[in-house]
Amino acid sequence: MKNPRPRLLVVLTFLLLVSRISTAHPSPHSLVFLYVSPERVAIELEIPLPELALVLGDSIQHHPETLTDRMKTELENYITHHINAYSVNHHPWKVTIEKMRMDKGMYADSTIPYWELVVALSAIPPEGESTRSFTLAYDAVMHQVMNHIAFVTINSDWETGTVHPASDNGAAVIPIAWNLSDHSIHPLHIQLQQGSWWIGFSSMVLLGMNHIKEGTDHLLFLITLLLPAPLLYYKKRWTGFGGVRYSLTRLLRIITAFTLGHSLTLLIGALGIFVVPEKPVEVLIAFSVLLSAIHAWRPIFPGKEIYVASGFGCVHGLAFATTLSNLHAGAATMTWSILGFNSGIELMQCLIIASVVPWLILLSRTPAYRWVRVTGALGVSVIASGWMMERITGNNNLLTLLVSDLLPYSMWGISALALLSLACFWYFKKKALTTVE
Repeated sequence: MKNPRPRLLVVLTFLLLVSRISTAHPSPHSLVFLYVSPERVAIELEIPLPELALVLGDSIQHHPETLTDRMKTELENYITHHINAYSVNHHPWKVTIEKMRMDKGMYADSTIPYWELVVALSAIPPEGESTRSFTLAYDAVMHQVMNHIAFVTINSDWETGTVHPASDNGAAVIPIAWNLSDHSIHPLHIQLQQGSWWIGFSSMVLLGMNHIKEGTDHLLFLITLLLPAPLLYYKKRWTGFGGVRYSLTRLLRIITAFTLGHSLTLLIGALGIFVVPEKPVEVLIAFSVLLSAIHAWRPIFPGKEIYVASGFGCVHGLAFATTLSNLHAGAATMTWSILGFNSGIELMQCLIIASVVPWLILLSRTPAYRWVRVTGALGVSVIASGWMMERITGNNNLLTLLVSDLLPYSMWGISALALLSLACFWYFKKKALTTVE
């Protein structure tokens, strides 16, 4: 009889090798994101292609970038067969696929990328039923791959004012997996706390205010464009103070033009009528800040600020729209979201402008304003150049990191501007009186 040890050694070596390979790259799991609004629940699935291939065959990994075009019908049939939603009284919801695309995920341990199927669905309850309580039945991949898990996160809940909690460490993540005690996959019952229309609307107002508060580039563009507004211009040069009425009229026109511009594209972008890739928009916003800084140093479009403000306002509005489109809300909810979000933007914008403009007007009545304007324009142009470099390359730089660190101290900057304005106005007024005497 032959010695079985060599064969046993080969088997053990093979098992050890497989074990090490599987340990080195643990199987990625599926992610399920829920976006809850009064009319519907939007669902986004992220299914790793290596796991999906275990069910649909390894051939789907050949040319994965074209998979949703090549196998559109087969993928849609598979997904709709393995996901359902029901009301408390077991009434089925209407679940439809809105779009599919291929994207790249990444192994957490090795950062090696893999392809994944991303599916956007809409789940609409029967008339009269609420989205606050429902059951989600989902078993894609898991029905054949027993160690596969789907992690469910409620990414937004409009009626409770919960927006994008996935960015917080406290976000609830609920797994759907095989139950080994009874060898089945249990549906997930979701019971949300009661909210209201008012909570949802007011949360959109606060979201808009916070977006402007943290949106340094938006504010810097507008404030820099307002910097020369109190001044007269002659032969491509800024000259003296144009008067309070002249200043306020120009300021109001610029602010109104910017507001109309970003409100229009916010509406268009949030409703999905016109969608522009995020990166070009962010680069254009940085360019708008740079252009306004150059104009503050020397007039390049004097008397045409309202057209520049409205034009670049449209660009800024597309960036605003990205925040709302990520809510995936129904039509009625999206309408109220746009109204609330835009109201928050205008409210915060008016608060900041009201705290800056009086000091600009006061300071512009003194000879010191020229140095403040030129220094401010130079500083903003450097910052805008840093933003453009960061957004084109996708890499942070020391300048943009410094701006982010200084952002919490912006109110100190406004206080410094107020003190400087009062000091300069008092000094030059006293100097003028002394000269007259």
